[in-house]
Amino acid sequence: MTDRRLTPANARVAHVSLQGAVTGVRLVEGEWARVSAPVADLLAKPDGRRDRQVLMGERVLVLERHAGFGFVQAEKDGYCGYLSGDALGPDLDVTHWVAAPATHLYAAPDLKAPDLAMLSCGSKLAVVAEHPRFLETADGSFAPRQHLRPIGDWLTDPATVAEAYLGTPYLWGGNSRAGIDCSGLVQLALVSCGISCPGDSDQQLASLGKDLPAESGFQRGDLLFWKGHVAMAVDGARIIHANAYKMAVTLEDTRAAIDRIEAQGEGALLAARRL
Repeated sequence: MTDRRLTPANARVAHVSLQGAVTGVRLVEGEWARVSAPVADLLAKPDGRRDRQVLMGERVLVLERHAGFGFVQAEKDGYCGYLSGDALGPDLDVTHWVAAPATHLYAAPDLKAPDLAMLSCGSKLAVVAEHPRFLETADGSFAPRQHLRPIGDWLTDPATVAEAYLGTPYLWGGNSRAGIDCSGLVQLALVSCGISCPGDSDQQLASLGKDLPAESGFQRGDLLFWKGHVAMAVDGARIIHANAYKMAVTLEDTRAAIDRIEAQGEGALLAARRL
């Protein structure tokens, strides 16, 4: 069965790579754009439910603009869906990414200047000038130097990235500091360290890491999978995960979490993976 989340086609258009696989639609090359909003919902259909979120500066291939929405495929993970047309901007050459859990854009290179937006880790910016404490972006806003890194200058420990999000509210399909879900947290942690990662937990289970033998102990950075859920080990005895039980990103004893999740009727641990 075709996975609509990864299939760049709808009832009207399809990417040219699907020639011969689809009929009755217009084949298009698409055009690249960047997300221009601090965070935008990637919807299953126009005005539909949120599947995931995309962040400022992330690149998307726009396959169609129709009725105020863009049908897009995200460059980061291939996820397809609908974005508000207002969230689509020009395909700038981004130079830096937000490496802190969150930062603000300011109207001037002054920490007392009005703040224009809050950006989450992973957002990307086109820096055009440097100031002593701020970097100036292509749209004339300013971000603190210490919160940015050049594209390609990645972090090194996914678990440390995840731990910086402790206390962040749980949000189904969320990918930002304002709200995040289990697979969003894992993707954020891995992508921040230069490791490609799909958007949803079932996709992550299908593609990430090598199975750990049943008798193996867990170590920092290992991934634990249940049906519809994923967590990351921070050491041999604890995991970090965005979970609906606490409605937040929390640390939890690994054995207690395994027992609790099964007792709630959500199934046994399916797999443990080491990257």
